[in-house]
Amino acid sequence: MSPGVLLSFIIGYFLVLLIISWLTSKKSSDNDTFFVANRNSKWYLVAFGMIGTALSGVTFISVPGKVGTDDFAYFQFVLGNAAGFFIIATVLLPLYYRLKLTSIYSYIEGALGVWSYKTAAAIFLVSRVIGSAFRLYLVVIVLQKFIFDSYHIPFAVTVLICLLLIWSYTFKGGLKTIIITDSLQTFFLVTSVFLSIYFICQSLHMNIFEAAETIKNSSYSKIFFFNDFMSSKLHLGKQFLGAMFITIGMTGLDQDLMQKNLSLKNIKEAQKNMFSFVGVFVIINIFFLSVGALLYMYAAKNGINVTKTDYLYPTIALQYLGLVPAMIFMLGLTAATFATTDSALTALTTSFCVDFLGFNKRKDVNSKKMVAVRHWVHIAFSGLMFLTIIIFNAINNDAVVSAIFTVASYTYGPLLGLYSFGLFVGHRQVMDKLVPFICILSPAICYFLNAESKTILGGYVFGNELIIVNGLITFIGLWVTSSSKAGEVRKSENPEIG
Repeated sequence: MSPGVLLSFIIGYFLVLLIISWLTSKKSSDNDTFFVANRNSKWYLVAFGMIGTALSGVTFISVPGKVGTDDFAYFQFVLGNAAGFFIIATVLLPLYYRLKLTSIYSYIEGALGVWSYKTAAAIFLVSRVIGSAFRLYLVVIVLQKFIFDSYHIPFAVTVLICLLLIWSYTFKGGLKTIIITDSLQTFFLVTSVFLSIYFICQSLHMNIFEAAETIKNSSYSKIFFFNDFMSSKLHLGKQFLGAMFITIGMTGLDQDLMQKNLSLKNIKEAQKNMFSFVGVFVIINIFFLSVGALLYMYAAKNGINVTKTDYLYPTIALQYLGLVPAMIFMLGLTAATFATTDSALTALTTSFCVDFLGFNKRKDVNSKKMVAVRHWVHIAFSGLMFLTIIIFNAINNDAVVSAIFTVASYTYGPLLGLYSFGLFVGHRQVMDKLVPFICILSPAICYFLNAESKTILGGYVFGNELIIVNGLITFIGLWVTSSSKAGEVRKSENPEIG
């Protein structure tokens, strides 16, 4: 497919997003609109839009690609995700709504203290910048390979163009704009998955029912792995438990996706949103895995050799299936990744403004001065994400999907420990100033355990369940340095805790 056609398509796509941004922010673009969409969002729009945010370009490209090496093992992870979402809906969301939070990390200030609160917010900022940079990186390398290399445009310029486009349609309306654009982008993503299956089946001379039967009987369809618990990362127990706690950390303790839930009118709508989201999330991942199996069948039939799994889907879609499938693929890829990045930049801006600049404690939060401050914070995080992507491009060798969840195991683990301690051991008072050191020490210990586990744990190899160990080490550190007597006094002063 011509790079010029693809480029024209992307420009047209962003023009649509800019029009939506203008329509949603022309009446109001103050900080309440940007942070929580005036707490007046529709649950069904939020639920549908969250699909695009949660899946991202990583799912769109890397999940189908990994079918070739891991079969359908990723579905074990998806089931763990579903369990994690259920815990979020029944445990965390009621807490956030009861305390009427704008930033979810404000809870930690009341439960553990100021240093703990700043540490939790800082962990989110680092985690989300890295995670979102990884996701955007995946799309940028595809755009670079299939579009911008033809115009001899450097990789760094491609990254900058993408971030400028995202910033341009989010800087005014923030969350209010994103709830609409993400719903539109999720529609494009889901449509592209279904149409991709249709076009691949057509190329393989199968109908949908024949394709389903072929996938079922293929060597790719194995879902559950019970062997080699010690040495295999694909074991059901590791995948399920790791995914459940990663979901709690990366979604329930992450300002990004929770910010959308907090924009709803009440807890009932938020829970309705979450349960609806889970059903669609599980089903759409089945289709992504099916796309992967079909792509490998197509590659085998046509003698296509792709050395990097992340390039499997884009190579076949853009170079072999024809004009319409190529456009459909680019539509889904762009929608998936930019739906993730735009909400991430909004969440990062919100967290920094509330957690570090104290916007929630100011009476002039919607003044022109404070709106201008928020604009500069938004620009700063766009710049930070740009630098992160450039660095990652220079050092990354692993499949992006593996890299993201490896990083998540280290960065979100301390958040699990902090929230667990606040929720279940609220009668103990931590030594607040030691909390940042505990939250640094815990990932460091986990890094050592992961590197030496075969030696010191009898051949055991960690998978995604490393996040559980990380959270547990943080929890133990908080317990050892806490005082029961001080905690009882603190709880009596604030009955909302615990």
